[in-house]
Amino acid sequence: MTDDQRGRVKVEAGQKRVRVYLSGRLVADTVRPLLVWEVPYYPTYYLPLTDIKADLEPNGITEHSPSRGDSTGYDVVIDGVRADGAAVRYPDSPLTALKDAVRLDFAAFDWFEEDEPIFVHPRDPYARIDILGSSRNVRVEVDGVTVADSSSPRILFETGLPARYYLPLPDVRMDLLVASDTHTSCPYKGTADYWSVQVGDAVHEDIVWIYRTPLPESQKVAGLACFYNEKVDIYLDGVLQDRPHTPFG
Repeated sequence: MTDDQRGRVKVEAGQKRVRVYLSGRLVADTVRPLLVWEVPYYPTYYLPLTDIKADLEPNGITEHSPSRGDSTGYDVVIDGVRADGAAVRYPDSPLTALKDAVRLDFAAFDWFEEDEPIFVHPRDPYARIDILGSSRNVRVEVDGVTVADSSSPRILFETGLPARYYLPLPDVRMDLLVASDTHTSCPYKGTADYWSVQVGDAVHEDIVWIYRTPLPESQKVAGLACFYNEKVDIYLDGVLQDRPHTPFG
């Protein structure tokens, strides 16, 4: 087993220029980022210590990871602006590539790959999205009531997830939808707004979403509604589909 296989944590050299800002101040600028899969679903960036432009002030917080070793926590400070607890190092990590690298908290900063902003977390180079127009009929039932019926879906195929059926709003029973305060973000698609579905006295929370202004690579689903396959009955060309088992179920 190599260093980068220890504890099933994958480490890979990235090829993109990565810059990180805090309130408009340059915190890091590197062409040598590391992609580290600390969780199996997506990577995070570790950046070379020598490419950090801000001060890292130890904050006394330490944690132990079976795969990465003992960590040291830092506050990030630049030009009097501070991000508390926003950096971590593993200086004695059994994963040698991490010893001289810093993980910056993604949510605490503004991130750019080359000259384009990225959101939520780095995109997995082994995952992709295909969005295809289709004439297949998609019918959605909730508690036996048809809430959508469309023969012009856009089908989104995303690595590792079930196909998602995005439907024109005129093909959706909007009278059964109740606006929700829930919003989620995706590094590939952007920010989604949610609806719940009310059938009789039953309210099914947050089972429909829409990307009103998706990121450029996902423009084909702009303004279309999508139902969680895991939580509704979907008929594809008249055939009831199995409900997939995913973390979203």
